[in-house]
Amino acid sequence: MPELPDLTVYQEQLAARIAKRRLLRVRLLNPFLLRTALPPLAGVEGKKVEKIERVGKRIVIALEGELYLVLHLMVAGRLRWQAKSARSSTLAVFEFENGALALTEAGTKRRASLHLLQGKAALDAIDPGGLEVLDSTLEDFASRLAAENHTLKRALTDPRLFAGIGNAYSDEILHRARLSPVAMTQTLGEEQVARLHGATKEVLVEWTQRLRSQAGDAFPEKVTAFREEMAVHGRYGKPCPACGSPVQRIVYAENETNYCARCQTGGKILADRALSRLLKKSWPRSLP
Repeated sequence: MPELPDLTVYQEQLAARIAKRRLLRVRLLNPFLLRTALPPLAGVEGKKVEKIERVGKRIVIALEGELYLVLHLMVAGRLRWQAKSARSSTLAVFEFENGALALTEAGTKRRASLHLLQGKAALDAIDPGGLEVLDSTLEDFASRLAAENHTLKRALTDPRLFAGIGNAYSDEILHRARLSPVAMTQTLGEEQVARLHGATKEVLVEWTQRLRSQAGDAFPEKVTAFREEMAVHGRYGKPCPACGSPVQRIVYAENETNYCARCQTGGKILADRALSRLLKKSWPRSLP
């Protein structure tokens, strides 16, 4: 799922292309993409784009007349500029005066969504309320973190607590902070909270700058949660860049958490729900 760094670059590149431009037509190629019936989608045609916003992990195209096209890419949704022909994975095409924006989704599961909302109140209502960490003080961050007692991994990825952080960057943040993904939020000391707050800002800023630099003036094409430059996410079995120990993982549902046992858990290998039950006594408890 595209997270804050990718979404920020999307937002900037869209603003450079379509801000103050008119939306001529929307071609809906998959009717299940649109999750609202009113106002009618035809009502956006001919409207000028006022600005591009981000609400959590949603991209918002704000049009004149307080109309808002809200795009939620979910796991496999991506945006492509000036698609010359519709791919089989294209769900919708937004035609502007100077080009076209295509929304595509890989795979067969259709999770990406489009909402058309009327009025600022309707837009505010879809905001899950997560804290924008880059604009936060340490006090704000600490308050959100301690609001509920969850594991750090769950807290960082909860859109009601923090905005724009998902599976990939939460792994990178926790590795930078040298904190266990299963540590409980209400057990952290002040120094650990401050370290986590700093690491969150550092990782999100560094990756936004890196992706911005990689895109240059072009529209981002390679939006992925797995990048070679990452420290631990998607790097199971590979050496931790800080200590050289093999990166570990916890697999659950369709996701996995990656971490360094030596840097983050004092050498302890965290139980994997599937493998640790299968191996039982043979499951390694710590690094050799």
